[in-house]
Amino acid sequence: MNEILIFVSIIVFLIICSAFFSCSETALTAVSEARINELVTQGSKRAKLIEKILKNREKMISTILIGNNFINVIASVYATSFAIMYFHQAQLILVTIFLTIILVIFAEVIPKTYALKNADQISLSVAPLINMIIFILTPATLFTAKLARILTGPEIEDDEAKTEELKGMIRLHAGEESRAIERGKMMSSMLDMEDVTIEAVMTHRGTVTMIDEKSSPSEILKIVGQSPFTRIPVYSGTKDNIIGILHAKELFRYLQKNNFQNVQSINLTNIIIEPYFAPETTLILDQLEIFRGRKEHFAVVVNEYGDLRGIITLEDILEEIVGEIDDETDLDVEGVKPQPDGSLIVDGSVTIRDLNRSLGWNLPDENYNTLAGLVLYESRTIPDPGQEFRFFNVKFRILQKKENFLSKLRLWNEVGLTNEKNK
Repeated sequence: MNEILIFVSIIVFLIICSAFFSCSETALTAVSEARINELVTQGSKRAKLIEKILKNREKMISTILIGNNFINVIASVYATSFAIMYFHQAQLILVTIFLTIILVIFAEVIPKTYALKNADQISLSVAPLINMIIFILTPATLFTAKLARILTGPEIEDDEAKTEELKGMIRLHAGEESRAIERGKMMSSMLDMEDVTIEAVMTHRGTVTMIDEKSSPSEILKIVGQSPFTRIPVYSGTKDNIIGILHAKELFRYLQKNNFQNVQSINLTNIIIEPYFAPETTLILDQLEIFRGRKEHFAVVVNEYGDLRGIITLEDILEEIVGEIDDETDLDVEGVKPQPDGSLIVDGSVTIRDLNRSLGWNLPDENYNTLAGLVLYESRTIPDPGQEFRFFNVKFRILQKKENFLSKLRLWNEVGLTNEKNK
Protein backbone atom coordinates (compact mmCIF):
# COMPACT_ATOMS: atom_id res chain seq x y z
CA MET A 1 0.00 0.00 0.00
CA ASN A 2 2.86 2.33 0.87
CA GLU A 3 4.47 1.63 -2.50
CA ILE A 4 1.29 2.63 -4.33
CA LEU A 5 1.02 5.83 -2.28
CA ILE A 6 4.62 6.75 -3.07
CA PHE A 7 4.02 5.97 -6.76
CA VAL A 8 0.94 8.17 -6.93
CA SER A 9 2.72 11.01 -5.09
CA ILE A 10 5.69 10.93 -7.47
CA ILE A 11 3.43 10.76 -10.55
CA VAL A 12 1.34 13.69 -9.29
CA PHE A 13 4.53 15.68 -8.67
CA LEU A 14 5.81 14.93 -12.18
CA ILE A 15 2.45 15.89 -13.71
CA ILE A 16 2.58 19.22 -11.82
CA CYS A 17 6.09 19.84 -13.14
CA SER A 18 5.00 19.01 -16.71
CA ALA A 19 1.94 21.25 -16.31
CA PHE A 20 4.22 24.05 -15.12
CA PHE A 21 6.38 23.84 -18.24
CA SER A 22 3.35 23.63 -20.58
CA CYS A 23 1.65 26.54 -18.86
CA SER A 24 4.83 28.67 -18.89
CA GLU A 25 5.50 28.04 -22.58
CA THR A 26 2.00 29.08 -23.62
CA ALA A 27 1.91 32.12 -21.31
CA LEU A 28 5.30 33.50 -22.37
CA THR A 29 4.45 32.95 -26.02
CA ALA A 30 1.06 34.67 -25.77
CA VAL A 31 2.02 37.45 -23.35
CA SER A 32 1.17 41.01 -24.38
CA GLU A 33 4.52 42.65 -25.09
CA ALA A 34 2.86 46.07 -25.09
CA ARG A 35 1.63 45.58 -21.51
CA ILE A 36 4.98 44.17 -20.42
CA ASN A 37 6.72 47.20 -21.91
CA GLU A 38 4.36 49.47 -20.01
CA LEU A 39 5.11 47.62 -16.75
CA VAL A 40 8.84 47.95 -17.45
CA THR A 41 8.45 51.73 -17.70
CA GLN A 42 6.69 51.60 -14.32
CA GLY A 43 9.69 49.82 -12.79
CA SER A 44 8.37 46.24 -12.54
CA LYS A 45 11.31 43.86 -11.95
CA ARG A 46 9.38 40.81 -13.13
CA ALA A 47 8.35 42.61 -16.30
CA LYS A 48 12.03 43.41 -16.95
CA LEU A 49 12.78 39.73 -16.43
CA ILE A 50 10.12 38.74 -18.99
CA GLU A 51 11.53 41.29 -21.45
CA LYS A 52 14.98 39.72 -20.96
CA ILE A 53 13.59 36.20 -21.52
CA LEU A 54 11.68 37.21 -24.66
CA LYS A 55 14.79 38.74 -26.24
CA ASN A 56 15.94 35.17 -26.90
CA ARG A 57 12.74 33.26 -27.64
CA GLU A 58 14.62 30.38 -29.22
CA LYS A 59 16.57 29.76 -26.01
CA MET A 60 13.41 30.08 -23.89
CA ILE A 61 11.43 27.58 -25.97
CA SER A 62 14.36 25.15 -26.13
CA THR A 63 14.73 25.27 -22.33
CA ILE A 64 11.04 24.67 -21.69
CA LEU A 65 10.84 21.84 -24.23
CA ILE A 66 13.92 20.14 -22.78
CA GLY A 67 12.52 20.44 -19.26
CA ASN A 68 9.03 19.30 -20.22
CA ASN A 69 10.20 16.31 -22.24
CA PHE A 70 12.66 15.31 -19.51
CA ILE A 71 9.82 15.27 -16.97
CA ASN A 72 7.50 13.34 -19.31
CA VAL A 73 10.18 10.72 -20.04
CA ILE A 74 10.85 10.22 -16.32
CA ALA A 75 7.14 9.89 -15.66
CA SER A 76 6.72 7.31 -18.42
CA VAL A 77 9.76 5.26 -17.41
CA TYR A 78 8.84 5.31 -13.72
CA ALA A 79 5.21 4.40 -14.38
CA THR A 80 6.20 1.59 -16.71
CA SER A 81 8.73 0.16 -14.25
CA PHE A 82 6.22 0.30 -11.41
CA ALA A 83 3.50 -1.33 -13.52
CA ILE A 84 5.83 -4.17 -14.56
CA MET A 85 6.61 -4.91 -10.90
CA TYR A 86 3.09 -4.78 -9.48
CA PHE A 87 0.65 -5.49 -12.32
CA HIS A 88 -0.05 -8.26 -14.80
CA GLN A 89 0.51 -7.73 -18.55
CA ALA A 90 -3.17 -7.01 -19.23
CA GLN A 91 -3.27 -4.49 -16.40
CA LEU A 92 -0.03 -2.92 -17.69
CA ILE A 93 -1.77 -1.81 -20.89
CA LEU A 94 -4.61 -0.26 -18.92
CA VAL A 95 -2.21 1.61 -16.63
CA THR A 96 -0.29 2.96 -19.64
CA ILE A 97 -3.49 4.19 -21.34
CA PHE A 98 -4.75 5.74 -18.10
CA LEU A 99 -1.47 7.52 -17.44
CA THR A 100 -1.34 8.85 -21.01
CA ILE A 101 -4.83 10.30 -20.67
CA ILE A 102 -3.93 11.87 -17.33
CA LEU A 103 -0.80 13.46 -18.82
CA VAL A 104 -2.60 14.83 -21.87
CA ILE A 105 -5.46 16.33 -19.86
CA PHE A 106 -3.73 17.63 -16.73
CA ALA A 107 -0.23 18.31 -18.09
CA GLU A 108 -1.09 19.73 -21.51
CA VAL A 109 -4.69 20.69 -22.30
CA ILE A 110 -5.81 22.28 -19.04
CA PRO A 111 -2.56 24.19 -18.29
CA LYS A 112 -2.28 25.57 -21.81
CA THR A 113 -5.95 26.57 -21.95
CA TYR A 114 -5.65 28.36 -18.63
CA ALA A 115 -2.40 30.05 -19.71
CA LEU A 116 -3.99 31.43 -22.88
CA LYS A 117 -6.69 33.14 -20.82
CA ASN A 118 -4.29 34.54 -18.23
CA ALA A 119 -1.03 34.92 -20.16
CA ASP A 120 0.13 38.21 -18.60
CA GLN A 121 -0.50 37.23 -14.97
CA ILE A 122 1.04 33.76 -15.34
CA SER A 123 4.09 35.12 -17.16
CA LEU A 124 4.79 37.52 -14.31
CA SER A 125 4.44 34.67 -11.81
CA VAL A 126 6.67 32.10 -13.54
CA ALA A 127 9.34 34.51 -14.87
CA PRO A 128 11.83 34.14 -11.95
CA LEU A 129 11.72 30.33 -11.93
CA ILE A 130 11.87 30.07 -15.74
CA ASN A 131 14.84 32.44 -15.80
CA MET A 132 16.65 30.23 -13.26
CA ILE A 133 15.88 27.08 -15.27
CA ILE A 134 17.13 28.78 -18.45
CA PHE A 135 20.41 29.54 -16.66
CA ILE A 136 20.77 25.97 -15.38
CA LEU A 137 19.98 24.36 -18.74
CA THR A 138 22.09 26.79 -20.83
CA PRO A 139 24.67 24.12 -21.84
CA ALA A 140 21.91 21.79 -23.03
CA THR A 141 20.07 24.53 -24.93
CA LEU A 142 23.27 25.72 -26.63
CA PHE A 143 24.03 22.18 -27.77
CA THR A 144 20.51 21.57 -29.11
CA ALA A 145 20.45 24.98 -30.83
CA LYS A 146 23.76 24.28 -32.59
CA LEU A 147 22.59 20.83 -33.61
CA ALA A 148 19.32 22.27 -34.94
CA ARG A 149 21.19 24.83 -37.06
CA ILE A 150 23.39 22.11 -38.51
CA LEU A 151 20.39 19.96 -39.42
CA THR A 152 18.06 22.73 -40.64
CA GLY A 153 20.57 25.15 -42.13
CA PRO A 154 20.96 28.90 -41.44
CA GLU A 155 17.91 31.06 -40.85
CA ILE A 156 16.76 32.81 -44.01
CA GLU A 157 15.68 36.41 -43.61
CA ASP A 158 12.47 36.92 -45.53
CA ASP A 159 11.62 40.62 -45.44
CA GLU A 160 8.48 40.11 -47.52
CA ALA A 161 7.18 37.48 -45.14
CA LYS A 162 7.85 39.76 -42.18
CA THR A 163 5.99 42.60 -43.89
CA GLU A 164 3.02 40.35 -44.58
CA GLU A 165 3.07 39.22 -40.95
CA LEU A 166 2.98 42.83 -39.78
CA LYS A 167 0.06 43.56 -42.12
CA GLY A 168 -1.77 40.57 -40.73
CA MET A 169 -1.17 41.73 -37.16
CA ILE A 170 -2.44 45.20 -38.07
CA ARG A 171 -5.64 43.78 -39.58
CA LEU A 172 -6.07 41.42 -36.64
CA HIS A 173 -5.83 44.12 -34.01
CA ALA A 174 -7.36 47.05 -35.91
CA GLY A 175 -10.93 46.29 -34.84
CA GLU A 176 -14.14 46.56 -36.80
CA GLU A 177 -14.97 50.22 -36.25
CA SER A 178 -14.63 52.43 -39.30
CA ARG A 179 -11.99 54.64 -37.67
CA ALA A 180 -10.00 51.61 -36.58
CA ILE A 181 -10.19 50.14 -40.08
CA GLU A 182 -8.93 53.41 -41.57
CA ARG A 183 -6.05 53.54 -39.10
CA GLY A 184 -5.19 49.96 -40.04
CA LYS A 185 -5.16 50.89 -43.73
CA MET A 186 -2.85 53.83 -43.00
CA MET A 187 -0.38 51.62 -41.17
CA SER A 188 -0.46 49.03 -43.96
CA SER A 189 0.12 51.77 -46.53
CA MET A 190 3.26 52.87 -44.68
CA LEU A 191 4.60 49.31 -44.88
CA ASP A 192 3.95 49.25 -48.63
CA MET A 193 5.86 52.50 -49.10
CA GLU A 194 9.22 51.13 -48.02
CA ASP A 195 10.43 50.38 -51.57
CA VAL A 196 8.18 52.78 -53.53
CA THR A 197 9.88 55.61 -55.42
CA ILE A 198 8.47 59.05 -56.11
CA GLU A 199 8.16 58.09 -59.77
CA ALA A 200 5.19 55.89 -58.83
CA VAL A 201 3.19 58.67 -57.16
CA MET A 202 4.30 61.83 -58.97
CA THR A 203 2.20 63.83 -61.38
CA HIS A 204 3.63 63.00 -64.81
CA ARG A 205 4.84 65.76 -67.10
CA GLY A 206 2.01 65.19 -69.58
CA THR A 207 -0.54 66.42 -67.03
CA VAL A 208 1.56 69.09 -65.29
CA THR A 209 0.38 72.67 -65.70
CA MET A 210 3.36 74.78 -66.78
CA ILE A 211 4.09 78.37 -67.82
CA ASP A 212 6.45 79.54 -70.53
CA GLU A 213 8.64 82.38 -69.25
CA LYS A 214 7.76 84.27 -72.45
CA SER A 215 4.02 84.08 -71.77
CA SER A 216 2.18 87.38 -71.73
CA PRO A 217 0.90 88.72 -68.38
CA SER A 218 -2.69 87.97 -69.38
CA GLU A 219 -1.76 84.37 -70.25
CA ILE A 220 0.03 84.00 -66.92
CA LEU A 221 -2.98 85.27 -64.98
CA LYS A 222 -5.28 83.00 -66.96
CA ILE A 223 -3.17 79.88 -66.30
CA VAL A 224 -2.80 80.66 -62.59
CA GLY A 225 -6.50 81.45 -62.23
CA GLN A 226 -7.63 78.24 -63.93
CA SER A 227 -5.13 75.96 -62.21
CA PRO A 228 -6.22 74.14 -59.03
CA PHE A 229 -2.59 74.28 -57.85
CA THR A 230 -0.77 77.12 -56.11
CA ARG A 231 2.71 76.20 -57.42
CA ILE A 232 3.35 76.10 -61.18
CA PRO A 233 6.70 75.28 -62.87
CA VAL A 234 8.09 77.89 -65.25
CA TYR A 235 10.21 76.76 -68.20
CA SER A 236 12.43 78.46 -70.74
CA GLY A 237 12.63 77.21 -74.32
CA THR A 238 11.70 73.57 -73.70
CA LYS A 239 9.70 72.02 -70.87
CA ASP A 240 12.78 70.12 -69.76
CA ASN A 241 14.43 73.41 -68.85
CA ILE A 242 12.66 74.39 -65.62
CA ILE A 243 13.97 77.75 -64.40
CA GLY A 244 11.71 78.36 -61.43
CA ILE A 245 8.43 77.85 -59.62
CA LEU A 246 5.66 80.44 -59.67
CA HIS A 247 3.70 80.55 -56.42
CA ALA A 248 0.23 82.04 -56.78
CA LYS A 249 0.68 83.81 -53.45
CA GLU A 250 3.88 85.50 -54.66
CA LEU A 251 2.09 86.65 -57.80
CA PHE A 252 -0.69 88.08 -55.64
CA ARG A 253 1.83 89.93 -53.45
CA TYR A 254 3.52 91.36 -56.56
CA LEU A 255 0.21 92.66 -57.89
CA GLN A 256 -0.70 94.01 -54.46
CA LYS A 257 2.47 96.08 -54.34
CA ASN A 258 1.38 97.70 -57.59
CA ASN A 259 -2.17 98.20 -56.30
CA PHE A 260 -3.31 95.69 -58.91
CA GLN A 261 -2.49 98.22 -61.63
CA ASN A 262 -0.16 97.99 -64.57
CA VAL A 263 -0.61 94.22 -64.86
CA GLN A 264 1.40 94.24 -68.06
CA SER A 265 4.52 94.92 -66.03
CA ILE A 266 4.55 91.40 -64.60
CA ASN A 267 8.05 89.99 -64.86
CA LEU A 268 8.30 86.30 -63.95
CA THR A 269 12.03 86.46 -63.23
CA ASN A 270 11.28 88.76 -60.28
CA ILE A 271 8.59 86.48 -58.84
CA ILE A 272 9.59 82.87 -59.39
CA ILE A 273 11.54 80.96 -56.76
CA GLU A 274 14.42 78.58 -57.36
CA PRO A 275 13.21 75.07 -58.22
CA TYR A 276 14.15 72.05 -56.18
CA PHE A 277 14.95 68.96 -58.28
CA ALA A 278 14.48 65.40 -57.07
CA PRO A 279 15.72 62.23 -58.85
CA GLU A 280 12.88 59.93 -59.90
CA THR A 281 14.54 57.02 -58.06
CA THR A 282 14.18 58.71 -54.66
CA LEU A 283 12.19 56.62 -52.19
CA ILE A 284 8.94 58.16 -50.96
CA LEU A 285 9.93 58.03 -47.28
CA ASP A 286 13.31 59.60 -48.08
CA GLN A 287 11.56 62.37 -50.02
CA LEU A 288 9.26 62.99 -47.08
CA GLU A 289 12.28 63.50 -44.84
CA ILE A 290 13.84 65.82 -47.43
CA PHE A 291 10.65 67.90 -47.56
CA ARG A 292 10.67 68.18 -43.77
CA GLY A 293 14.35 69.12 -43.67
CA ARG A 294 14.14 71.70 -46.46
CA LYS A 295 10.67 72.91 -45.39
CA GLU A 296 9.57 72.31 -48.99
CA HIS A 297 6.20 71.16 -50.33
CA PHE A 298 7.09 70.84 -54.00
CA ALA A 299 9.80 69.24 -56.12
CA VAL A 300 10.49 68.87 -59.83
CA VAL A 301 11.20 65.22 -60.65
CA VAL A 302 13.96 64.51 -63.20
CA ASN A 303 15.64 61.41 -64.60
CA GLU A 304 19.37 60.66 -64.69
CA TYR A 305 19.77 62.89 -67.75
CA GLY A 306 18.07 65.87 -66.11
CA ASP A 307 14.94 65.54 -68.26
CA LEU A 308 11.64 66.51 -66.70
CA ARG A 309 9.61 63.50 -65.55
CA GLY A 310 6.94 65.21 -63.47
CA ILE A 311 6.35 66.88 -60.12
CA ILE A 312 5.93 65.56 -56.59
CA THR A 313 4.24 67.37 -53.73
CA LEU A 314 3.96 66.77 -50.01
CA GLU A 315 0.26 66.10 -50.52
CA ASP A 316 1.05 63.31 -53.01
CA ILE A 317 3.12 61.54 -50.38
CA LEU A 318 0.62 62.06 -47.57
CA GLU A 319 -2.15 60.66 -49.78
CA GLU A 320 -0.16 57.44 -50.08
CA ILE A 321 -0.40 57.13 -46.30
CA VAL A 322 -3.83 58.46 -45.36
CA GLY A 323 -5.69 58.08 -48.66
CA GLU A 324 -7.14 60.76 -50.89
CA ILE A 325 -7.09 64.28 -49.42
CA ASP A 326 -9.86 66.34 -50.96
CA ASP A 327 -10.15 70.09 -50.76
CA GLU A 328 -12.30 72.70 -52.44
CA THR A 329 -9.99 72.90 -55.45
CA ASP A 330 -9.64 69.18 -56.00
CA LEU A 331 -11.20 67.61 -59.06
CA ASP A 332 -11.94 64.03 -59.93
CA VAL A 333 -9.04 62.25 -61.62
CA GLU A 334 -8.24 64.55 -64.52
CA GLY A 335 -8.43 62.79 -67.85
CA VAL A 336 -11.06 60.20 -66.80
CA LYS A 337 -14.57 60.69 -68.26
CA PRO A 338 -17.34 58.16 -67.52
CA GLN A 339 -19.58 57.34 -70.48
CA PRO A 340 -23.32 56.48 -70.55
CA ASP A 341 -22.60 52.88 -71.61
CA GLY A 342 -20.46 52.32 -68.49
CA SER A 343 -17.13 52.70 -70.26
CA LEU A 344 -14.48 55.30 -69.54
CA ILE A 345 -12.65 57.69 -71.85
CA VAL A 346 -9.18 58.01 -70.33
CA ASP A 347 -6.11 60.00 -71.29
CA GLY A 348 -3.03 57.85 -71.82
CA SER A 349 -1.09 60.03 -69.37
CA VAL A 350 -3.33 59.11 -66.42
CA THR A 351 -1.29 57.15 -63.88
CA ILE A 352 -2.24 53.60 -62.98
CA ARG A 353 -2.02 54.53 -59.31
CA ASP A 354 -4.57 57.35 -59.68
CA LEU A 355 -6.84 55.12 -61.76
CA ASN A 356 -6.75 52.31 -59.18
CA ARG A 357 -7.37 54.71 -56.33
CA SER A 358 -10.26 56.45 -58.07
CA LEU A 359 -12.03 53.37 -59.43
CA GLY A 360 -11.08 50.75 -56.88
CA TRP A 361 -9.28 48.69 -59.52
CA ASN A 362 -6.13 46.68 -59.06
CA LEU A 363 -4.16 47.16 -62.27
CA PRO A 364 -0.44 46.40 -61.79
CA ASP A 365 2.07 49.25 -62.01
CA GLU A 366 5.42 47.55 -61.37
CA ASN A 367 6.72 47.97 -64.93
CA TYR A 368 4.95 51.18 -65.97
CA ASN A 369 3.30 54.21 -64.45
CA THR A 370 0.72 55.43 -66.96
CA LEU A 371 -2.21 53.82 -68.75
CA ALA A 372 -0.45 54.23 -72.08
CA GLY A 373 2.60 52.52 -70.61
CA LEU A 374 0.48 49.57 -69.47
CA VAL A 375 -0.93 48.96 -72.95
CA LEU A 376 2.47 49.33 -74.63
CA TYR A 377 4.14 46.96 -72.16
CA GLU A 378 1.45 44.28 -72.19
CA SER A 379 0.80 44.37 -75.95
CA ARG A 380 4.50 44.55 -76.90
CA THR A 381 3.46 46.73 -79.83
CA ILE A 382 2.69 50.34 -80.66
CA PRO A 383 -0.99 49.95 -81.52
CA ASP A 384 -3.04 52.05 -83.88
CA PRO A 385 -6.43 53.67 -83.20
CA GLY A 386 -9.22 51.12 -83.29
CA GLN A 387 -7.20 48.20 -81.94
CA GLU A 388 -8.52 46.46 -78.85
CA PHE A 389 -6.83 44.51 -76.05
CA ARG A 390 -7.91 42.71 -72.92
CA PHE A 391 -5.66 42.72 -69.86
CA PHE A 392 -6.47 42.11 -66.21
CA ASN A 393 -10.24 41.92 -66.76
CA VAL A 394 -10.29 45.27 -68.53
CA LYS A 395 -10.97 45.89 -72.22
CA PHE A 396 -8.88 48.63 -73.85
CA ARG A 397 -9.65 50.34 -77.15
CA ILE A 398 -7.18 52.80 -78.66
CA LEU A 399 -8.94 56.04 -79.68
CA GLN A 400 -6.13 58.50 -80.43
CA LYS A 401 -2.41 58.35 -80.93
CA LYS A 402 0.07 61.23 -81.17
CA GLU A 403 3.23 59.93 -82.81
CA ASN A 404 3.99 56.88 -80.63
CA PHE A 405 2.07 58.08 -77.58
CA LEU A 406 -1.40 56.63 -76.90
CA SER A 407 -3.17 59.85 -76.00
CA LYS A 408 -6.73 58.60 -75.48
CA LEU A 409 -8.29 55.20 -74.74
CA ARG A 410 -11.70 53.74 -73.96
CA LEU A 411 -11.90 51.25 -71.08
CA TRP A 412 -14.49 48.68 -70.05
CA ASN A 413 -14.27 46.78 -66.80
CA GLU A 414 -15.21 43.26 -67.89
CA VAL A 415 -15.20 40.90 -64.94
CA GLY A 416 -14.39 37.35 -65.89
CA LEU A 417 -12.11 38.12 -68.82
CA THR A 418 -8.71 36.45 -68.91
CA ASN A 419 -5.42 38.19 -69.49
CA GLU A 420 -5.52 37.10 -73.12
CA LYS A 421 -3.95 39.66 -75.41
CA ASN A 422 -6.36 40.16 -78.23
CA LYS A 423 -5.31 42.33 -81.13
